[in-house]
Amino acid sequence: MNKGLVSLAVGTFALGITEFMMMGILVNLAKDLSVSVAQAGHLISAYASGVCVGAPVLLFARKFRLKTIMMALAAIIALGNLFATFAPNFWTLFAARFISGLPHGAYFGVGAIVARKLASSGKEVSAVSLMIAGMTVATVLGVPLATWITNNVSWRVAFFIVSAAGFVTYFAIRRYVRDVGRLPDEGFKGQFLFLHTLPPWLIFGGVIFGQIGIYCWYSFIDPQLTSVAGFTASDLSWLMVLAGLGMFFGNLISGRLSDRFKPSAVAAAVETSAIPVLLLAFFLGHYKLAIVIIMMLGTAALFGSSSPLQSSIVGYARGGEMLGAACIQIAYNAGNAIAASLGSAAIAAGYSYSTTALIGIPFVAVGSVLLYILYFRYERKAIKAA
Repeated sequence: MNKGLVSLAVGTFALGITEFMMMGILVNLAKDLSVSVAQAGHLISAYASGVCVGAPVLLFARKFRLKTIMMALAAIIALGNLFATFAPNFWTLFAARFISGLPHGAYFGVGAIVARKLASSGKEVSAVSLMIAGMTVATVLGVPLATWITNNVSWRVAFFIVSAAGFVTYFAIRRYVRDVGRLPDEGFKGQFLFLHTLPPWLIFGGVIFGQIGIYCWYSFIDPQLTSVAGFTASDLSWLMVLAGLGMFFGNLISGRLSDRFKPSAVAAAVETSAIPVLLLAFFLGHYKLAIVIIMMLGTAALFGSSSPLQSSIVGYARGGEMLGAACIQIAYNAGNAIAASLGSAAIAAGYSYSTTALIGIPFVAVGSVLLYILYFRYERKAIKAA
């Protein structure tokens, strides 16, 4: 197995835990910091905001060697989570979460390019999949482990483990990833040329609105499972395993379907399927078996659009592939930030945790429409022309 690709995957593993573990530890962390669950939800927004700020920095790093950029990003992952480990209060942790989010989009954007360069001819897509597999492993194993550690030891230990994974990533990239040089410099303005066409904006819109809709509900899955459905805090560890399996299979199935059908059509269908899932989450959220099944379907939809849309943006971002790949992560995390804020506001206003599912439905509907426009106006026309 290519040690360089495994090194990159350790980084996506760390990023996956950092991003998703908050959902399973929100109540415990809020109690420890003496803040409300609604206020603790802003820690999710802080990370997502960091992603949105960090990704555009690639415009200024485009002249650096790709390996150097990846090492710098790994170092920020490590230091941001180390800062979170020792945060003395809510606002310090808020700042640490923002810093931890800075490398996320850039890591995936540059990492995908490095992975393709490390791969043997004809294996480029498999190489990118292996890099992203780290995040999948994080959702299935890392996040439940972080939840268990938080409930039985401390959330600080969970953040420290992520920090350690960041340091391992730094040294692994330095040791095992060969120097793949720099990307051709198309100039500052040249990076933006792909944004002069409509398809990238339809993709970004589909991502943002779809993410807001599903994430508004999933951001508060911890209190919905415990306060609404009646599970105990100790149950959250195995429940997060099931949530991770939903993400894993959602990503896997949508990726396979995208080999046979147009990616935009698959992504649109996935987002449309989230509408009945969110309705069921609102009406059946107090039944234990029902909410577990709904949670897995919801996380499958959450990750189901990522592979096809990540693939689509590359084709529409000629000359600015690195920025396009990073912008996808900006779109996802902008949606996450808005979603967590909407959910927090609803809960702070006195609405139930289950109401966050209803709030998300119109956003998912808009995202689906944008992706259907992409398919029918551009991609279906291309199929007929072929």
